[in-house]
Amino acid sequence: MIEGIDIGPMTEEFLLWRCLHGGPLSCKTIDRWSAAADNMPWERYRRRNLSLLEKLTRTYGACAIVARDGDLIVGQLRFYPRILYGIKGAGYLCLQQGPPEGPPDDFADRDFPPLAQLEDKTLLVHCMMTGSPLQKENPYQRLGIGSGMVGALIEWAGTNGWGHIEAESFEDLHIVYEVTGGAGRTFWEKKGFRLVDRYPHPELQDRSRYFEFIHTLEEQAESAGIPPERVTDKLVMRLDLT
Repeated sequence: MIEGIDIGPMTEEFLLWRCLHGGPLSCKTIDRWSAAADNMPWERYRRRNLSLLEKLTRTYGACAIVARDGDLIVGQLRFYPRILYGIKGAGYLCLQQGPPEGPPDDFADRDFPPLAQLEDKTLLVHCMMTGSPLQKENPYQRLGIGSGMVGALIEWAGTNGWGHIEAESFEDLHIVYEVTGGAGRTFWEKKGFRLVDRYPHPELQDRSRYFEFIHTLEEQAESAGIPPERVTDKLVMRLDLT
C-alpha cells in the first residue's frame, strides 16, 4: 500500500475512457476537452469507449487497474483477454485512436466469450502509466504506483481464474518510458515475469521515420552496456499464474 494512493480494479462507477497522457483525470475533468486545441474526435471516442469498457467490465469483471489519489485517477494499467485481439477489426484496442490502431465504433457489439469458454486464459497488458510520462513535472513517478498496479493485477487475475499475464516490453532505457509510459525488462522480472520471446519491433524497422528516437535509444544503450542491435526489439514478458 502506498500512502495516500488507493489501487484496485476499475469499476463501472467511474470508467476511465481516456488515458492519462495529459495528466491525472477525475469525474469532473474527464469529459472536458478543447476542440480548438485538439482535433481528436473526443465525443466519438467517448461513446465508443464507454460502451466497450462497460461490456468488458460486465463480461470479465475488470479490464483495468487504476490508482487513485483522492478523486484523481493518477495511474492506469489496462489489460484485455488475448482473444479480443483476434477479433476482426480490433486493431491494438487503443482507446485514443481510430481504426486500425483502435477498435471500430461498433466493437462492443461483437461477441465476447466469457472466461469459462476460453481455452487460452491469457491477459495481455495493453498499457501502463502513472501521472503522465509527457508531463515535465510528474509527482506520481517513482512512488511504486506501477509496481502496486501490477501487484493488484496479479492478485485479481489469480483470484478470478486467469492462467497467464503477458506484457510487451523493451530493454531498460529511459526514453522508452518517457515516450510510451511502458516499463522495461527488469521491472517485469522483479514482478516474477520471464522473457519468452523477442523480435524486431515492426514500426522501428523504418529507421528514416524514427531516426531521432532510434538514435537516442542507441545512445542510451551504449551508456547502459546494452548491445545496440537489441534496442529496437520488442520483448514479451510472461507470468504463469497456474
